[in-house]
Amino acid sequence: MSETCPVCGLPKELCMCSSVAKEQQKIVVKAVKRRFGKITTVIEGFDVKEDEFKAIAKQLKEKLACGGTIKGKTIELQGDHRQKVKTLMPSLGFSTDSVEVR
Repeated sequence: MSETCPVCGLPKELCMCSSVAKEQQKIVVKAVKRRFGKITTVIEGFDVKEDEFKAIAKQLKEKLACGGTIKGKTIELQGDHRQKVKTLMPSLGFSTDSVEVR
């Protein structure tokens, strides 16, 4: 017998909790000016597991062809990628309505 999800009660194979949780999160994307006038895109508001968080950061860096880092529960990308991040979020499982660009 397969394990059941403690949240929804469905078998682990059919569990949709993580995808539903991703769609309900409020993601904030903003640009911050750093030292020497460099622009950094900061993405915050994630509530996912750490390994999944690292995978999201890696995919964003690959798709945007830029460097970046993880600091706490935020992702920092080199350069101004606010609009591009908003268009990429649905491919990562997040709703475009839940992404706020500042």
